[in-house]
Amino acid sequence: MPEARRRLFFALWPDAAVRAALAAAGQALAGKRIKRVPADNLHLTLAFAGPVTAEVAACLARNAGAVRAAPFELCIDHAGYWPRPRILWLGPAHMPPPLWELAGALRVCLAGCGLVPEARAFQAHITVARRCSQPAAVPDFPVVNWPVSDFCLVESVPAENGSSYRPLACWPLEGG
Repeated sequence: MPEARRRLFFALWPDAAVRAALAAAGQALAGKRIKRVPADNLHLTLAFAGPVTAEVAACLARNAGAVRAAPFELCIDHAGYWPRPRILWLGPAHMPPPLWELAGALRVCLAGCGLVPEARAFQAHITVARRCSQPAAVPDFPVVNWPVSDFCLVESVPAENGSSYRPLACWPLEGG
């Protein structure tokens, strides 16, 4: 029998105030008729590990504990739409250097555990709606200022009405 696997990824996990602000911005963009991502699931993926064994999960946690990156402010002031997956998203118009550095360090963390990081370039975004049509125009939304002070290892847990996300461990950002 194959070993059980958990679907894991590293992410920025917003606190309650930032989560509420992101949910409000998502509602301003998507309205009520679109399948919005539940507020409890809002996050910014930094590096996707995928389905991993307990041994690899432990390796990810060990390696993440060694990651050093500076805290930073993330200004969520841009919205976009990807037609192929039909996703409406929010993100920063300008990426702060510490975010690039953190995402890069976590890709190294994946590789150190025998995983192959995604080939596509990192693009910071928060998915706010899925399976939606392209908006004729992206309406204004309230800008969200997110003081980022940690990152988390998160599990994607399948559920009847879609996956839910659960942080397993978080590490503080303290210096670069």
